[in-house]
Amino acid sequence: MSALRESHHGALLAALGKWLLLGGLVGVLAGTASAWFLKALNAATELRVQHGWLLFLLPLGGALISWLYMKAGKNSARGNNLILEQIAGGQEAVPLRMAPLVLLGTLTTHLFGGSAGREGTAVQMGGSLADALGRLLRIGRDDRAILLICGISGGFGSVFGTPLAGTVFALEVLAIGLLRYEALIPALIAALVGNSVAVSVWHAPHSHYHIEAAPELSALLLGKVLLASAVFGLVSLLFSEATHALKALYTRLLPNPLAKAAAGGLIVIALTYLLGTRDYLGLGLPLIERSFDSGAGLLTFLWKLIFTSLTLGAGYQGGEVTPLFAIGATLGSALSQLLHVSGPFLAALGFIGVFCGAANTPLACFIMGIELFGIGGTGGLVYMFVACAVSYLFSGHTGIYTSQRVAVSKSLLAPLPGGLTLASFKQQKAQRRQRP
Repeated sequence: MSALRESHHGALLAALGKWLLLGGLVGVLAGTASAWFLKALNAATELRVQHGWLLFLLPLGGALISWLYMKAGKNSARGNNLILEQIAGGQEAVPLRMAPLVLLGTLTTHLFGGSAGREGTAVQMGGSLADALGRLLRIGRDDRAILLICGISGGFGSVFGTPLAGTVFALEVLAIGLLRYEALIPALIAALVGNSVAVSVWHAPHSHYHIEAAPELSALLLGKVLLASAVFGLVSLLFSEATHALKALYTRLLPNPLAKAAAGGLIVIALTYLLGTRDYLGLGLPLIERSFDSGAGLLTFLWKLIFTSLTLGAGYQGGEVTPLFAIGATLGSALSQLLHVSGPFLAALGFIGVFCGAANTPLACFIMGIELFGIGGTGGLVYMFVACAVSYLFSGHTGIYTSQRVAVSKSLLAPLPGGLTLASFKQQKAQRRQRP
């Protein structure tokens, strides 16, 4: 028995050593990629703000990136969903070309004014670099899945400066209701190393937000938070469904990807001039800052949602997460006026709540709230957890990642067979509606 115990712990130590090396290598690659991406993204954004005429090149830029993906992208166009599919047992490679393509595509989107994010870029770069490393080292299938999870955690944690949230996000995003605990230590190593490399070596610019201490726990405020959190979940559902519907509509009306991207760019330009503001272009960071400072208008969240869905639906590269932060923060700020609650406090809950509902990652978003806002005390932790849990429930079985699997239904009142992806679940619902 003693020998068995010693061999067991010896195997665990060997595994730890292996993943300290592999996870650390992925972290270095992902953190470096994220840091230089963030610097380039800041430069592209500043250039767009200084030269407003660049917005008129958005249709051309979108068409150019679509052409590049048609000629050289191959399966890279599936983005984050390709990585999730490979972790679930897929047999395709995550091509190394995905990293430069998504980097160039995202920078083009932001340079010319598309409303998109950055998480998708960081995760895809991390995943493609991790898979390339795995091919170089000839690792096995099981280790490959863990290495790809490290790519997600390293990319997410380093691009937002939230290594703990990046770790849990990588474990949680794969399947609703399931955590991949066998990848916990490797994902943590990759996220910690990635964030450390991005910050300490490359001095990556990260955004963190300071708000006053959370209100004390009370039944009245908890009721208001419950109500607001339900709205966060419904808005995240609206965002996911609108983005998927617009992708389908664009494709049906304009099957040519170049024409689709160009048309989407023209619509964004027209809407910008119709509203007379450029607030809804790009990441939306000024909208987030305004939510924590002077407050946001009642419909600001809706316009940011529309701009982002129109941009991503047309095939522009980037991600959904930072725009979701902006949608959530502005929604929380707007609801605070109706519910008579502290604006910055509810903006912080909306920030994590809307993203949580769209990504179906309540634990990761709760941890992200702690890392980004530092809301302490029992009351603050309870309110953040409630915001994530309720938004997760009210967003239903939908989300921004169509290859995300449903391992466990969100409620016993809405049982689902295990193993379905969100895309296949949606397809089944559509087929049932068509039956006489």
